[in-house]
Amino acid sequence: MQCKALRDSAKEIQSFDVAYFMASVDTLEDNTAFAAEHAAGFPILADPTKAMSTAYGVLGERGFNNRWTYYIGIDGTVLKIDKETNPATAGQDLTRTMEELGFPKI
Repeated sequence: MQCKALRDSAKEIQSFDVAYFMASVDTLEDNTAFAAEHAAGFPILADPTKAMSTAYGVLGERGFNNRWTYYIGIDGTVLKIDKETNPATAGQDLTRTMEELGFPKI
């Protein structure tokens, strides 16, 4: 659902000068198949060792990533962490929050 919401909001998201992606603890092969199946127009990072997920504090108790959205500025500063990400409206929410945070547009 979250992948579809981001896919369907691609035009609006890509009006910002940003890079965006999803991250999963699944393997590269599984993520590649998932991205193809859902026509994701953005990268899905593979973190099967869970090192990145652990470093960002996003790894849940069951070993899967929480659905959090990190907004990171051009200088690498974390501007906001949305821990209430709604998978169904993730694309719209992403666009609205980037606007509120003053992310540059193309």
